[in-house]
Amino acid sequence: MAGRFVPRTTAVPRQGPGSGAGSASATTRTWTPPGPLDLRLVLGPLRRGPADPAYRALPDGTFWRATRTPAGPGTLRVSAAHDGTVSATAWGPGAQWLLDGLPALLGAGDTPDDFRPRHRLLALTRHRRPGLRLLRTGLVMESLIPSILEQKVTTDEAYRAWRLLVRTHGTPAPGPSGVTFGTYGLYVMPDARTWSLIPSWEWHRAGVDSKRSATVLRAVRVARRMEEAAAMELPEAMARLQLIPGIGPWTAAETLQRSNGAADAVTVGDLHLPGIVGHALAGNRNADDEEMLELLAPYEGQRHRATRLIMLSGHTPARRAPKMTPRDIARL
Repeated sequence: MAGRFVPRTTAVPRQGPGSGAGSASATTRTWTPPGPLDLRLVLGPLRRGPADPAYRALPDGTFWRATRTPAGPGTLRVSAAHDGTVSATAWGPGAQWLLDGLPALLGAGDTPDDFRPRHRLLALTRHRRPGLRLLRTGLVMESLIPSILEQKVTTDEAYRAWRLLVRTHGTPAPGPSGVTFGTYGLYVMPDARTWSLIPSWEWHRAGVDSKRSATVLRAVRVARRMEEAAAMELPEAMARLQLIPGIGPWTAAETLQRSNGAADAVTVGDLHLPGIVGHALAGNRNADDEEMLELLAPYEGQRHRATRLIMLSGHTPARRAPKMTPRDIARL
């Protein structure tokens, strides 16, 4: 059951991020999800750091997202009422595409009931977080590029690079003008051609080394082929992304968790995840990828959901001194 979906077009007051197409009016739709839905948990994986130029979560429970759809740039505003009904408003050439994909984005195609917890921690966390559903954006490149930027660096470095590159080379998000979130409004990430034209010194200024920038450039040259992975089954989609030199299992899984709502796309090769899973399920914070996969084997088909529940449980090992130190290659 995908829930009830009601379209409506209405004028919206001039408040919100950016400017551009669709600034005078917007399209609004409501959707009733088939069960509990926590927007913060569902949409949270789209956020790339506290100052992500393409995402905002406001204290009033409203979520804003700017993205580049097959129909063009679009801005989406989502909020939930007390009765569980979700309201969404969209602007720009990609507005209709975003609203048509709202149920999928919010996990309408997810099957959380297929998960059978075999560990008390997972059962308890699922009970406490009934609104967790796995999102599906249907967009590969918007998750692939920031995932490449996150390869083998600290999260702060990756978030800074994404922030600088999108604000410098992206475009202001379409929508009503007059209000920004802090200093900046929302931005839509660059299109494939613009990514390919970013000069080497701009990558350097953003702290992105030549290996990661070259991987992004290889990916954007075949962006259409990469986007096709959004309609593939997980094994074929993983294989498609890994045809690009520089994209391995870690990057492919991190991308497909978001673009495809892949419940089994377990992140292998992560610096911290094996220890977190090992600590939660077996009391071994020194677990490696092999042991992590053994512990997750009972949840095959739902292994990514299992790791999400573990992360949400709060049962993670005490922090140690960081294994990686930030590098500021922009100063070199």
